[in-house]
Amino acid sequence: MSEKSWDRGAFFDVDGTLVSTNIAHAYAYYVFHRGTIFGTAQRVIKGLLMAPIYKATDWYNRKLFNEIFYRAYRGLSEDRLVELADDLCDAVLKPAVYPGAMDIIAEARRAGCKIVLCTGAVDITMRPLVSYLGADDLIANSLQFVEGFATGKVIPPIVEGANKANRIRDYCLQHGLRLDLSHAYSDSLSDYPMLAVVGRPTAVNADRRLRSHARAYDWPILDLR
Repeated sequence: MSEKSWDRGAFFDVDGTLVSTNIAHAYAYYVFHRGTIFGTAQRVIKGLLMAPIYKATDWYNRKLFNEIFYRAYRGLSEDRLVELADDLCDAVLKPAVYPGAMDIIAEARRAGCKIVLCTGAVDITMRPLVSYLGADDLIANSLQFVEGFATGKVIPPIVEGANKANRIRDYCLQHGLRLDLSHAYSDSLSDYPMLAVVGRPTAVNADRRLRSHARAYDWPILDLR
């Protein structure tokens, strides 16, 4: 289908919706394949110490969680992240794709949708998965690099919550897609703005809070697991 023939999009959250992994799994892969034992040990210890903070902030405020979590990438080489992305996809992401993920993407494709992954994960990590899933485009976080090394900051705006909805709205405007005909899929109530901004939201592998909202608004509820 050509670009001009699309009039609607299907925007998929990734972690928990299409795959059972999350951004921590990708970071762990990068750390354990960094190439230096000393550097790996340092980052593993720091990650373990930070785990309770990550968990608390993820529950309380997804934007704050992203800001804190991506500080862990500080000092990682952009070239190395790109080099490892395909292997990470093969070893971590592909085996974690839910059994029904390909089916729901194919169904959206048959409905005439442009398939877009919309995720708080890093774009470098997600690009091989875009290809594997047969998606058409990607909305994701981009790390800031200076002289080839990550600064620990994400180029704003961070893709989460209301910013996800804004990015989807802007994407539809830019690409001539109708929001009222577009679909969105997510597993978490933190993505309520992303689901509410489109005409056809669907709760997928929904957590308890999202399931409750989906029932109240009469949204479809699917389980791809």
